[in-house]
Amino acid sequence: MLQSHIIDVDGAFVGAAVRLDSGFRFIATDMRLEELDGSIWPSLADVQRLARRLFLGGPASSATH
Repeated sequence: MLQSHIIDVDGAFVGAAVRLDSGFRFIATDMRLEELDGSIWPSLADVQRLARRLFLGGPASSATH
């Protein structure tokens, strides 16, 4: 069974992170984070940090995974 984590920003559900052998795959549920959908990150903290930045209107320059 896959392990998943809810990703929220200030109480707004923006996606989920699914644990893989290689890290965490982000599944976006909010259009503002669509460019991250399916991306893989080394840690859950990385996913949470970037999701928050993009959701709040910050630059996507770190979205390279």
